[in-house]
Amino acid sequence: MFAISTPLLALSFFTDPEITTSAKLLEVMFIAMGLISIYNGIKNLLDKTNEARIGTAVFWTALGVVMAFGRWIPPLGNGIIIIIMTIPAIFKQVKVGRTDAATPEEEKANFDRIGMKIFIPSLTIGLSAIAFALFTKLGALVGIGFGVILSIVILMIYSRKNTPKVFLDDSARLLSIVGPLSMLPMLLASLGAIYTAAGVGDVIADLVGAIIPAGNVNIGIIVFAVGMALFTMIMGNAFAAITVMTVGIGHPFVLAYGADPVVIGMVALTAGYCGTLMTPMAANFNIVPVAMLEMKDRWGVIKNQVLPALILLVFQIIYMIVLK
Repeated sequence: MFAISTPLLALSFFTDPEITTSAKLLEVMFIAMGLISIYNGIKNLLDKTNEARIGTAVFWTALGVVMAFGRWIPPLGNGIIIIIMTIPAIFKQVKVGRTDAATPEEEKANFDRIGMKIFIPSLTIGLSAIAFALFTKLGALVGIGFGVILSIVILMIYSRKNTPKVFLDDSARLLSIVGPLSMLPMLLASLGAIYTAAGVGDVIADLVGAIIPAGNVNIGIIVFAVGMALFTMIMGNAFAAITVMTVGIGHPFVLAYGADPVVIGMVALTAGYCGTLMTPMAANFNIVPVAMLEMKDRWGVIKNQVLPALILLVFQIIYMIVLK
C-alpha cells in the first residue's frame, strides 16, 4: 500500500501550486540524501567484512527511508522507523565496513596534479549558497545543493576517474566514518520544537523573572546571551535554542522594553554559536572532525575553542548593550 500511495502523494506535492519552488527543491535534496543513505545501508549489508553489517544496514536504511520519504509516511510510522534506527546505534552495531578510499600515494599524485585548485569545489558550494541567499528567493539551502552539483562537475573536469559511482561511494564512506552522530543535528533541531511546544520557554521566563529587575534591559541582555550559550551547549544547536530562549528571556525581558529586534535577534543567535564551540552535542562541528582526522584526544577540538568562544561571548554582550 505504501509503495503504491507514496508516488501519488509525492506527485501531488510537487505539482501543488501552493507549495513554493524552494520547498520542492529542498525536498528533492532530502530525497537524494535519503537515497544515498539507503545505498550505504545496502552496501554494508553486502559487505561480509563488516562484522556488524546487519545493524549497520538497518541504521542507514532506516535513516534513508525517513529522509527520503518521511514527508509521505504517517507520523507514527516515522516514529517507529526512528526507534528501530536507534537500536543498532545503542548496541554499537553501526560500524565502518569496507571503503574504497584513495591510498596515500594516489592522494599525493592527485595533489601534485591539481594543487591548490582542490579548494575550488569547496569554495563553490559556499559562494553558491551566498549567491542564492542574496539574489534569489530560493534560499541558501537550495544554493548549497546547487553548489554541490557545480562542485561535482568541476571535479569531473579535474579527472575522468571521478564517475558518479565514485561520488556515491565517497558519500557512503563519509557517512560511515561519521556514523550515528550524523543524525544528531536533526534530532536536536526537533528537540527545540518539542521544548517550545511543551512550554519550556514559559518556565524559563518564570524562573528568570525572579532574578532580572523589571525594565533593566542590560541585565536582560546579559542573561539572554549567556542563556543562549548555555542552552546551545545542552541542545547542540543554536537554532533550536533561540526559539526557547527568545520566548523565555529575549521577548519579555529585552525586546518588550524597546530593544532593536534586528540587533538582538542576530547577535543572540551568534552568542548561541559560542556555546556550539564548547559542546560535544554539536557533533557536526566538534565530534565529526575528531572522527575524520582520527585525533587521539576526543576533546581536542573543544579544548582549543573554549577561550575564543568566551571572548566572543563577552564581545557580543557588549555589542548588544551598545547598539540596543
